[in-house]
Amino acid sequence: MVKKLSYLVMLIILVITGRVAVAQDPIFSQFYANPLYLNPALAGSAVCPRLTFNYRNQWPAIAGTYVTYSAAFDQYWDRISGGVGFLAMNDQAGEGALTTTTFSGIYSYRLTLNRRSFLHAGFQATYYQRRIDWDKLTFPDMIDPRFGFVNQTQEKPPPKLSIGFADFSTGTLLNLGESFFAGVAVHHLTQPNEGFYSDISSKLNMKLTVHAGGIIDLKRKSGSNRNPEDPTISPNILYQMQQHFQQINYGLYFNRSPFVGGLWFRQNFNNADAFIMLAGFEQSSFKLGYSYDLTVSRLTNITGGAHEVSFSWLFPCPVKKKKIRTINCPSF
Repeated sequence: MVKKLSYLVMLIILVITGRVAVAQDPIFSQFYANPLYLNPALAGSAVCPRLTFNYRNQWPAIAGTYVTYSAAFDQYWDRISGGVGFLAMNDQAGEGALTTTTFSGIYSYRLTLNRRSFLHAGFQATYYQRRIDWDKLTFPDMIDPRFGFVNQTQEKPPPKLSIGFADFSTGTLLNLGESFFAGVAVHHLTQPNEGFYSDISSKLNMKLTVHAGGIIDLKRKSGSNRNPEDPTISPNILYQMQQHFQQINYGLYFNRSPFVGGLWFRQNFNNADAFIMLAGFEQSSFKLGYSYDLTVSRLTNITGGAHEVSFSWLFPCPVKKKKIRTINCPSF
């Protein structure tokens, strides 16, 4: 057990120092439940003021793993022909040995193609704050073969245990009627240096996200508009690439108001990762979702998989002179 914990902590050290490994952004299985994190073009997609909260606990059965929180607010403003959003995130690795906090401001411009179709372009500015708790780190030279972690390490801490830097991202989204949507986002356009050691460059690699999906009615529509209470299925696909890391998620949602269910599979192009099972409850003013990642890779599910909870609250819209249509993306 001591060897496993030591190996895990050393992996974290390699990531934060930038000496061997390169950091990877946190992921959310309920990616549409965290729309501003997925694609800045989704700011204002619900039109009315919206609050979203997300929590993810990855590999809870192993000590010192990853816990991520996020909170966001967004709204569409007719005067500026687009949506404005704010996103705050906190990611903790190694029981707080490495903490990353970010604050983002987002603007998404909406171009009307016709009465039901729109093209969105989003722009995001982010400030990163990263901190190491040096006292929580352990190193191989601290281990005594008989008595465990009893020695003092000879490793030297970096000059600064806290760093801050700016980052920029962009994205686009195409919404065709009520049945098809697709988007592309590129995060970390400037690839800022995130290393704690000044003599070694550790850039935050650019991340590419491509997502697309559709909504299929299971009941014939009585008119031109979809009844929110009618059952639908929504097949979706998500592809992400960050430096050498690639992943693809594919699956579908089943929506029978007020309940939503989903089944997904996540993998890279060489190995399977996890099945994702989702259960959600949706009302006109709020949405609540829970998902569990069942690990099927060589790590096996002794890691405890991953638990994720999402909550969204939709406030009443201000009085508008004209009707603005929402983007028909999934809720979770």
